[in-house]
Amino acid sequence: MGAGKSTIGAEVAQRLGRPFLDVDREIESTHGSIWELFAEQGESAFREIEARFLREACDRREPAVVAVGAGAVETRELLTELDALVVLLEVDVDTAWERVHGSRRPLAQDEAEFRRRYESRRPLYEQVANARAEGADGVVFAAAGIRFASHREVRSDAVVADERVAELHRIEAKHTVPPGEAAKSVAQAERLWRALLLDRRSTLVAVGGGSTTDLAGFVAATYMRGVAWIPVPSTLVGQVDAAIGGKTGIDLPEAKNLVGAFHWPAETVIDTTLLETLPEEEWANGAAEVVKTGLLAGESLWELPAPEQVRRCAAFKAAVCLRDPFERGARAQLNLGHTFAHALEAASGYTLSHGKAVGLGLTAACRVSGLEEEARLVEELLRPEPVRVDRAAAWAALARDKKSVAGRPQLVLLEAPGKPRIGVEVDEEVLRAALDALIV
Repeated sequence: MGAGKSTIGAEVAQRLGRPFLDVDREIESTHGSIWELFAEQGESAFREIEARFLREACDRREPAVVAVGAGAVETRELLTELDALVVLLEVDVDTAWERVHGSRRPLAQDEAEFRRRYESRRPLYEQVANARAEGADGVVFAAAGIRFASHREVRSDAVVADERVAELHRIEAKHTVPPGEAAKSVAQAERLWRALLLDRRSTLVAVGGGSTTDLAGFVAATYMRGVAWIPVPSTLVGQVDAAIGGKTGIDLPEAKNLVGAFHWPAETVIDTTLLETLPEEEWANGAAEVVKTGLLAGESLWELPAPEQVRRCAAFKAAVCLRDPFERGARAQLNLGHTFAHALEAASGYTLSHGKAVGLGLTAACRVSGLEEEARLVEELLRPEPVRVDRAAAWAALARDKKSVAGRPQLVLLEAPGKPRIGVEVDEEVLRAALDALIV
């Protein structure tokens, strides 16, 4: 009681695109005020009604976010039986009492009794909770399996690591891969497939940047038809974007990420101390994804300190991916600027850094969207410079983009910051001109 379940639950539901059900409000809509229900029938009658409503809510076919009455934990067998993630919202007793005293809540009339119930319920909460959280971001992280912790805490049956990261952080990894896009090849995937000695109960851990986690996740998805995996991203790109949401893949000469699989991690462990050894170029790569996320969210996330950038960007992407895990709709917005970026990367033979390519792609997407002010903002923040690649190769790669339909590229554009438009087709002449403007 007083943890903020109704407020936070509503926000989480909105982020995930799911219905929100507040058990107390549902009961009141059917049985009248809880105050009167307690007075007329007693607490035990209320608990029976509460348990029925909770079971009905969780039995619905459509996934939902449910705010459970604070006393429902006392029917804890029900909570453990339900096929649902149970998240405990952390709140101290003083804060909870400050929020609820003076209200008409039946169990918030006597401070001593309130504090007694808090202490007696606390161990029960801990027994039934799958995760703990503070605020909406924390609930999203719990639902997505994202944990902020030291990379040293992660245990596995095999580790695949970027060779530079393994050396810098003294990570014991039997399997190392080259840094950057060179890791995302058929040859590297085959090498891992043949070297791994795992069974279907095994867990593979990937430590490195987005290329390492893309490769290792794809190998995990396909080895023995799928084993569990845990990405531990070591770059800003990985922590704000690449390692979140279960997209895995490798590149082909014809296009980036043309071969891959959706394979949601068992968990994602984010250790921001790994960023302490990040070279300047990798900070720039990550900055491009932060700017992209800020444009999609309609918030100046790039102005936040690095640790807060990571948390806010990771929470935004996790919510979008939970809403649409297989990219059949809303998740496509995360490709803002990437149709152009991937074409340039492929045309460069993957020598062009991802951050530079995304910076150029975001500029083009803003201009095609008619948002000149945002295009100038991207240029100011990221300073993207046109690149020297073969125009014909870039156009061919753009046409083969994995989001194309019948050979027609589908762009992500912006109506305004915070208002993405997905699956937009534009005239070929406009598309070619936008791409040409990125090439010298």
